[in-house]
Amino acid sequence: MKIKISADSTCDLPKDLAAKYGIGITPLYVVIDGRELRDGDEITPEDIYRHVSSGKGMCSTAAVSYGDYMDVFGAWLEEYDEIVHFTISQSMSACYQNACMVAQKLGRIHVVDSASLSVGISMLAVRAAEMAAAGATADEIVAETEAMKERLDVSFVIETLEYLWKGGRCSAVAALGANLLHLRPSIELHGGAMEVSKKYRGALEKYIPKYLSDRLSAGSFDRRRAWIVDSGIDEGIRAAAMEQVKASGLFDEVLYARAGCTISNHCGPNTLGVIMMRAE
Repeated sequence: MKIKISADSTCDLPKDLAAKYGIGITPLYVVIDGRELRDGDEITPEDIYRHVSSGKGMCSTAAVSYGDYMDVFGAWLEEYDEIVHFTISQSMSACYQNACMVAQKLGRIHVVDSASLSVGISMLAVRAAEMAAAGATADEIVAETEAMKERLDVSFVIETLEYLWKGGRCSAVAALGANLLHLRPSIELHGGAMEVSKKYRGALEKYIPKYLSDRLSAGSFDRRRAWIVDSGIDEGIRAAAMEQVKASGLFDEVLYARAGCTISNHCGPNTLGVIMMRAE
């Protein structure tokens, strides 16, 4: 039984790891100046930042279309017996609904709403790929990853609310208040939705270590791996963040991912997150 594991581009899975595990990626779209460009293929986060900083306004994002899923899934089913596909939380995008419609049409496709974003999705997809390689059935993979998603610990800290505000994901009052007070909110994912938790102050190199310390002490975690993900940040700060997580001794492996266009478009530059799995 050959099973294809795939995920939407919001998973931010590095290309080398996608190749290593044989995970297919279905790109979302970024709409810029009326053009729809494929996330990761035709546009970069830096293109988005330049567009916004030039005063041309925010870009928007669009889900993987029904037609795209039909084309990609149809091609994979010629080679594989079944597909297990992971999407960004259905509360944030129509990807899940579109993929489900195609699954109903074609059959042999299992769509999992990750109730997550960024490498929270990748943690599920990588585990699914490991299981598929070990001979697990699609039903077994879905059952285990459905249970795993309840244990995902997904959070990030952002430098400015400008992008979330302009993208309609927070109020102007909240954005203005946070920016005037130099607050750096930490966002956590609960039940597939984003919630503001702790707020930090100060410069990037000061509040990121505090944020990481708070997250690493927030519970017991699965030792296998943790991820650092950012939307474009100073290399020294990134290296220090990686070292802080490694030095905690909590994880056997600490991986890095650069956030793609979909995530970057909503969070803006200088956003950093640590993604972990809570212990059972």
